[in-house]
Amino acid sequence: MEHVTTAQWDEALWAEAEPIYEEGFPEHGRKPRRIVRRMFERKLCALHVWREQGEAAAMALTAFDAPMDVLVVDYMAVRHRLRGRGIGLRCAASLRGWALAVRPGCRGIVIEAEAEATAENAARIAFWQKAGYVATEYVHAYIWVPETYRAMRLGFDPERPLTDDGRELFKAIARYHEKAYRGGT
Repeated sequence: MEHVTTAQWDEALWAEAEPIYEEGFPEHGRKPRRIVRRMFERKLCALHVWREQGEAAAMALTAFDAPMDVLVVDYMAVRHRLRGRGIGLRCAASLRGWALAVRPGCRGIVIEAEAEATAENAARIAFWQKAGYVATEYVHAYIWVPETYRAMRLGFDPERPLTDDGRELFKAIARYHEKAYRGGT
């Protein structure tokens, strides 16, 4: 599987990723294109596209959080018709390798997963657990979206473990969202 990454806005690469992004996340649960593009202009994120046989199979948007020294995965999705083939697990492993290559001291990866007790959310959490992530107990409620979320973490270095305190992990996620939506640097 080919993994292509850019930290600059790339119209052609976004055109490959966008259908997967829209398919994987409902309109109210994803950032509008103008916000995503602005994030690239401000050097806040990276776009990852994984191709199988030349076709975009999966995508992710990520950002490093310097204070916690972690990679925040904002979105990751696999094309619906390709799910169930292990692509998502390979992408998750690929992100780990990429993070360590780009930032050798990176302590781990943090994601937010929907916390409401639904079958779909349970399946998402089970996927991330299968990829090695650990869910925290803390449930976070944003003021601007109706869903609640819990942080999940994957630590890289047992000598520098990530906290299991979801409130602390959400600080990295919140810093990312603050920069994305409000313009912090």
